[in-house]
Amino acid sequence: MMASAAPPATSSWDAYRGQLETYFDRTAVDAWAALTSDAPVSRVRATVRAGRTAMRTVLLDWLPGDMTGLTLLDAGCGTGALAVAAARRGARVTAIDISGSLVSLAQARAPARFDDEGFSGGSIDWRVGDMLSLGAFDHVVAMDSLIHYPAADIARTVTALTARTRRSLAFTFAPRSPLLAAMHTAGKLFPRADRAPAIVPVAEATLRAALSGLDSAIVRRSERVSGGFYTSHALEVVRT
Repeated sequence: MMASAAPPATSSWDAYRGQLETYFDRTAVDAWAALTSDAPVSRVRATVRAGRTAMRTVLLDWLPGDMTGLTLLDAGCGTGALAVAAARRGARVTAIDISGSLVSLAQARAPARFDDEGFSGGSIDWRVGDMLSLGAFDHVVAMDSLIHYPAADIARTVTALTARTRRSLAFTFAPRSPLLAAMHTAGKLFPRADRAPAIVPVAEATLRAALSGLDSAIVRRSERVSGGFYTSHALEVVRT
C-alpha cells in the first residue's frame, strides 16, 4: 500500500500558486485560448505553441499506446490536449488545474466520446483544484505545471506524487542554462501579452539529486525540447 503524502508546506509554493491562479484565471485566459488553438499568434507565442506540441508528444510517447483500464492524472491539465489524447487511448483520466477558466475551456473543447482511436472506455473527470489533492493513479503527467517553482518545491511535489503513482510519473521543468537565462532577460522587453509569470530555471543535476532517495522508484528517461522561446526538460520517474 502506498503512503499518503502532503502538499509542499512552503511559503514559495503558496505564493507562486496564487500568482498562477490569478494569471491563468483572470489575466491571460484569452491569450491561452489562442495559444492552444489554431488561431494566429505572435512569432514569440508561435514558438511556444510548437514547443508545447513537441513536449506533449514526448510525454505521450512515454505512456502506453493502449491505456484501456489504466488511470492517469493530468496534473495541471490546462486546456486539456494531453488529457484528451490519453482518453482516446482508453485511459480513465482525471484532469485537474488550479484555473477554473482553463478547465471550463478544456471541457468545452473536449469531444463527447473518446473511442476514435480504436480503444473503448476512455473518459475524463475534469477538476479544479490542487494537483496534490487526489488519490492514487497508474500514471501521472505534469507538463509545464511546475516550471514556475523552485527546485525544492518541484522535488517535494514529485516525491508526493510518486508516492501515489503505481507505474510512472513524467514531469517537466525549465532547465538551467546560460541561453535560457538570456532568453528570460530578453523576454522582459516584449509586450506584456507575450509574458507569463516568471519561470524558474532549475539544474537537472539538482533535481536528480533531490529525487535519488525516492522510495521504490527511480528516474529513468530524460528529454529536452528547445526551440525559439520554448525550452523545457522532461524526466520520467518509474516504480521499481
